[in-house]
Amino acid sequence: MSLTQAPQMTGLKAKLFRGFSDPSRLSILEALRDGPLIVGAIVEKTGLSQSNVSNHLRCLSDCDLVVSESLGRYTRYQLSHPHIAALLELAETILRDVARGVYACTNYADQTEDAPPSSTAVNEVAHA
Repeated sequence: MSLTQAPQMTGLKAKLFRGFSDPSRLSILEALRDGPLIVGAIVEKTGLSQSNVSNHLRCLSDCDLVVSESLGRYTRYQLSHPHIAALLELAETILRDVARGVYACTNYADQTEDAPPSSTAVNEVAHA
């Protein structure tokens, strides 16, 4: 890759990670790690509302992170690439080592969080 392409690739990578940065989208991607699901099953696994799931699935689909297949009156969604599941697993591996720092980091505070995760949750990730 030439030096002139590096900023474009960095920008594209940042855009990819924005797809993972929303807690609702991430929850949907996590739900799809085990395999394809219809919207109702995603709602059940994530605890999100159907309209929220549908809106985020549209976003994830537009960005090619998920693909869909019509099954009569249902639509089944799945991760578009097996490396997406691998990336989510790698994130868990990294968090085992850096969870405390990520939890304490104020640079990327999520303004939508109702409450920070409990110290127990951070410890569980760190020691998993």
